[in-house]
Amino acid sequence: MVLLNHHASHNTALDAVDAEALGGDAAQRVAAFLAWRDPHAETPLAALPDLAAALGVAALHVKDEGKRLGLGSFKALGGAYAVVLLVLEEATRQLGRPVALEELHSPAVRAIAAGLVFACATDGNHGRSVAQGAQLVGARAVIFVHALVSQNRIDAIARFGAEVRRVDGNYDESVDEATRVATREGWIPVSDTSWPGYERIPLMVMQGYTAMIHESLQRLDAPPTHVFVQAGVGGVAAAVAGHLALRFGDRRPVFVVVEPQSAACILEAARTGVPSRIPHEAPTVMAMLECCEASPVAWRVLSRVADGFMTVADEEAVAVMNRLARPVGNDPAIVAGESGGAGLAGLVQVAGNPALRAQLGLNAAARVLVFNTEGATDPARYLELVGLAAA
Repeated sequence: MVLLNHHASHNTALDAVDAEALGGDAAQRVAAFLAWRDPHAETPLAALPDLAAALGVAALHVKDEGKRLGLGSFKALGGAYAVVLLVLEEATRQLGRPVALEELHSPAVRAIAAGLVFACATDGNHGRSVAQGAQLVGARAVIFVHALVSQNRIDAIARFGAEVRRVDGNYDESVDEATRVATREGWIPVSDTSWPGYERIPLMVMQGYTAMIHESLQRLDAPPTHVFVQAGVGGVAAAVAGHLALRFGDRRPVFVVVEPQSAACILEAARTGVPSRIPHEAPTVMAMLECCEASPVAWRVLSRVADGFMTVADEEAVAVMNRLARPVGNDPAIVAGESGGAGLAGLVQVAGNPALRAQLGLNAAARVLVFNTEGATDPARYLELVGLAAA
């Protein structure tokens, strides 16, 4: 099922604050940050012509974020980037002059960073990014994880020197607890979701994500006609959709948001017109997308520029993991985690349904872009679901 967004218009403008955060100038600032990171390499953009032919489209490209900055996830782009921006802002305030990125390792800036504590809630990947960012600048990080986060993911966060605190309940309840404790302790919350009165930092996180689409567009011979992106609270989907809308205007690609069936908070916002917390259902294998409340900032963007909203079942996500691990023909193999291939699972579902193809204009001339948002960030789980050695 695809819920079309009849309120979306190819002429709809974003709010000024969203346009500033997600446009071309912002993407260039993110690129400068990535150039400063050591080591950093642009992630691969893989062409899958044999799978494209099987799906009845002209071209299919997968941007593989499983190789991003040693964290194995697109989240490496967001949390760490926001931490660095916040340290530069605080150093500018305390030193009374503009502080440049190149000064982050100076004694004066390191001393300021050492007095800062950054906190967030996470399913795993965002927390690792915040922890890595704090380690880069010499700050402290306290990461809150909910009851279903695996020990492997917790260990991966702790390796960056962060303190990890377990919270009873689900992801949204861990967000509540991280916010409560950070407010009490005077820490800086670096959340990838927003709420009333707290939008600026989540927009920083989303700005970091624009690197994925900025790099992709530089490598593609022609712009995509269709883009499928998975969503948890909606930040990465909104970052990609917003950047595309700002860059292409009324020529932008058809954009589809893909969520797990049991955690479709963006789809619910599309049904009702407002983001609200949905009941927590059975856990999904797509744990990084298991969120029960859409980020209002992300929804503000998606409500204007997303063309469709859909869900995929756990078995569809696992089938895509296996299909990417064991490619047909000469397509390259791609290691996709449980949530990483959800966007591609959405494309596969639409491609196999003539009515959905017609709804979204997915024809034989379509050029489709999807994102592998995570690799085998939990290798044991990957082996269980795919049965291959994790790359």
